[in-house]
This record gives sequence, structure tokens and C-alpha cells, in this order.
Amino acid sequence: MSQNEPLGAGEPPEHTVIAYHERTKHHFNRYAASLGYMDWATQPNPFRRFAGADLFPLPLPEPGDPVSYDAVFSEPELPRRPLTIATLSRFLRYALSITAWKSTGANAWALRANPSSGNLHPTEGYAVLPALDGLASSAAIYHYAVRAHALECRGRLEDSARAALFDRLPADTFLVGLSSIHWREAWKYGERAFRYCQHDVGHALAGLRIAAAAMGWQLTLLPHVLSSRVASTLGLDRDGDFAGAEREEPDLLAIVTTQPGAASFDAWMPPLWGDAVHWTGYANALSAAHGVDWQVIEEVARATTQAETRDHRDGREGLLAERFVIALAETPRPGTLEHVVLTRRSAVSMDGITRMSLPTFCLMLSRVLPTADGGAVPWDALPWRPRIHLLLFVHRVDGLQPGLYILLRDGSRREALRAAMRDDFQWEPVAAAPAGLPLLLLAAGDCRGLAARVSCGQAIAGDGTFSVGMLADFTESLARDGAAFYRNLFWECGMIGQVLYLEAEAAGLRGTGIGCFFDDAVREVCGMTNSDWQSLYHFTVGGAIEDTRLTTLPAYPTEAE
Repeated sequence: MSQNEPLGAGEPPEHTVIAYHERTKHHFNRYAASLGYMDWATQPNPFRRFAGADLFPLPLPEPGDPVSYDAVFSEPELPRRPLTIATLSRFLRYALSITAWKSTGANAWALRANPSSGNLHPTEGYAVLPALDGLASSAAIYHYAVRAHALECRGRLEDSARAALFDRLPADTFLVGLSSIHWREAWKYGERAFRYCQHDVGHALAGLRIAAAAMGWQLTLLPHVLSSRVASTLGLDRDGDFAGAEREEPDLLAIVTTQPGAASFDAWMPPLWGDAVHWTGYANALSAAHGVDWQVIEEVARATTQAETRDHRDGREGLLAERFVIALAETPRPGTLEHVVLTRRSAVSMDGITRMSLPTFCLMLSRVLPTADGGAVPWDALPWRPRIHLLLFVHRVDGLQPGLYILLRDGSRREALRAAMRDDFQWEPVAAAPAGLPLLLLAAGDCRGLAARVSCGQAIAGDGTFSVGMLADFTESLARDGAAFYRNLFWECGMIGQVLYLEAEAAGLRGTGIGCFFDDAVREVCGMTNSDWQSLYHFTVGGAIEDTRLTTLPAYPTEAE
């Protein structure tokens, strides 16, 4: 297909999704369409602002929050903190804020708590909050202005709108929303950018859930809410407010409550505001010009719009028991969540020699597994059974022979996966791993070169202690849950990536997501001959090589270095 040739007008949404996915695969002899060079004249501003909207600075949290990193995952419930401007500030600090600036010469760029492909950050955060001291005097809709660590008031709710929303929710409950600015990724990555935007939504969703857990709060995704309702709730459908500026694609809404277990939100819908909101603010343009507008991204965005309510709730049979996760965390590592989140970095290169202990490896894997009781953070935010399984290229884990392994995140799909894979794979349980960990050896041997080769020749995939290819239950998911679930598959991958990022940091290592890989080459490694399973995201963990040419600066001017 030539650049910007349409995917196919009038096709069913599922066909459009499949056509987009096939079109944006990388191959040994051809990469997905992109500009092919960095057009610095059109580089997008990484910070969205709304001119004319009242800005409410958030108090920067005092350092020294004692919440243990491991406790966030292993404790059933941490002490609940009240909803105040201070606790809201810490929640956003852990989930979406700037964590540091890097500079070299005259150039500087921000790092954030939520990682992003190419550090381009297409994801924008929103909150719908009751009246709080330090914010607007009424309930309101806010955009999180990350550079200022502040909330921009996009809309003040009249009392009728406030009652329609908050009178139907437990006390001290609020909404969070995420949107994507596709242009920020497309500027660099072209047609494949829609995939990366969805990865980043998953990174941010996991960050929000983990931050909520640290506050003793619950966060629940609302996957049944129509995209149009997400847009109207957050003010993203207001054409005049985005005149001359890049639009934001509505991604999701979630409910955050300070009283876990207080209510079920399975069928809850936000109200329609009508005229009961006083809107303010106009979005800034991020680029003076775009050069190329990648129409296929907008096509797949339309095809994956949540246009009808679907029930994604699944049973939990066959998933990991909670007691296994807790048992692995009985000897928590030193370190607070604050330290892990704010020091997390994406590795640019690995040293190729660092090793990992088997207990650390197994603990890391356990953290990406949902539990049968639905209580594992951050997976308790999702109502569906896991659709992503991990193909592991193990290089340097003490007590584990190098080779190709698989981590089954849903044991009920074992036979379907096995039938799709090579007949000569061993499917041998790892005797050295804790009993119950669904880790299986497929083939022993040095796979460093193989890992790098399928990851677009990037040495980092072979130089880590291990790397990951995330295999999605693709055809079954689209058939059951519709074209819109294409986004959810990437969200789940992004959530796994965020957990692995934090786990690497907690272990004294570094991780990095890998969006460039040869899609079908990964499937060929597995012997997959049809399209039922697809590789959606890669990741690697290891010993990072630090770039000493770079200077690290504080995230915010009032923060000590």
C-alpha cells in the first residue's frame, strides 16, 4: 500500500482493524510507513495547555512517603487517605507527573512517571472532582497540566450536574480520564503510531492504579462507557475549544474511590452534562504544521471506537491464587514506592553481563499475573481475563538455563497456545521455580541473537538478563469483544510494561519497552502459521549503561535535586 492509501471504506470495523494491523507490521525487508526522517520543524510540543482556563497549582508532595513498594502489590489494603488537594497531588505525582529533566548542551527534555514510546507522550490526563479546598469552589472537570503540576479547570459543574454525578457515587469518589493526541507519536513513527498511543494508555492506566493503591484507594476501569460519552464527559467533543489545535482521542474513564469495596460500577455511566457545565479554555496548537497527516490512524481510531456497550466481565477460574503472590513478597525488598516511581528510567542500552537471581525473576513474573480472587494490583482494575501471554527470551538468570520460555497468564488458554506453536516445543514446567508459577520451558539454548534479531536488530533485547514478546489472543478477542477491544489488548500490554519497568527499578536494574520488532518473525519463532495470535509489544530488563554526557535536573523548580 502507498502512503495514506485508505484501509477500505465500508468494511466492518473488525476488518479495518485487521487491515491496519497487517499494514503496520515491520518486516525484514520493509518497515511500516513513516516519514523516514525527523522533521524538527514540526516537532510537537509535549505539553498541552488550555488558554483561559483557571490554573490551580498542586502542592508538591513532601518527600519521604513511607509506603513500601512491595506492600502496594502484596498488602490486601493499605491505610486509606482522605481525598484532599494534598493526596490528589501525590496521586498524580506517582501516576503522570514529570520525574526529572535530562539535558545536554542547550537541549533539555522531561522524563515522566508514565513511560512513553520515544518519550513523545501522547497521553493526556483528566479528573472530574468534587469541590476541594484549594481547587474550584464547585465540582469541576480538570485537565492535568503536567509541566506545572497543576490542574486546569475546563468546566465548572452546576449543582444539577454535580448531583447527577456525585450523588450516585460513594463519598470522596472521583473520575479520571485518559485521551491520546495521535500526532505526537505519528510525527516520528507514522502509521504504526496508533499502536504506541495505546501502549502508552496502558502505561498510564497501570500508573494510575498503582498510585491509587498507595493511597489506599481503588481504581476501576469503566470499559463499557461509550467513547462518545468519554468525550462529552471530559469536554473533548467541543470543536470550538480545539480550533486550530490537535484533537484528543477519548480513550477511557475510570472511577477512583477512597472506600474500596463500597460499590460496584459494572453498569455505571456518567451523566450527560447538557448545558449544566460552564466550559473555559482553548487548546494550544502543538505544531505549526504537520507535513503528513496519517489518515489510516484516524481510520483505525474510528473502527475501534466503543460504539456500543459490551460486558467484558469474565470468570476467574484457572488464574493464579492470591496466596502465591503474597508468599513471594513475605520478605519485601527495601525501597518505597515513591523512590521506585520517581527514579524509574528507560534504559537506552544494556551492558550484556548483568545477571538476575531466580527469586527476583520469579517475583517479577508473579507481579504481571492476575489472581483468581481479582485482588492483584494493578490487574484488579480490569474486568476481563488476561489476553496477553509472555514469550520469554531468557539470557542470564541464575539457576535457569538460557532459552525460550512462556509465562501463561491464563492457564485456560494453554492448549490453544500449544496447538498454535511448534510441535517440538517442550512445555516443561520449571522445577527450580516456585510451585504454581505458570512458567514453562519451550526450548533450551542461547537466544540472545534471536531476541535481538526479531526486535529490529536492537542489541538491547539480547544484552538484558531477559526480554519479552507479548503474545495476544488476537482473533478470539476481536470475535468475542469487537473491534474496540483492539485498544484494550494494547492497554494490557502497556500495563505489563509499566509493572516490568517498576519491578526492574525495584530490583536495581532497568527496563525498556521495545515497540520496533518484526511482527511475523516473532510468530515464526513460535511456529505460528495463522493470525490467531499476534505479538503486540516487546520489553527487556537488565543492567543499564548510563550516558554520563547527560545532566539530570529536578522535575519541578521548587523540588530539591
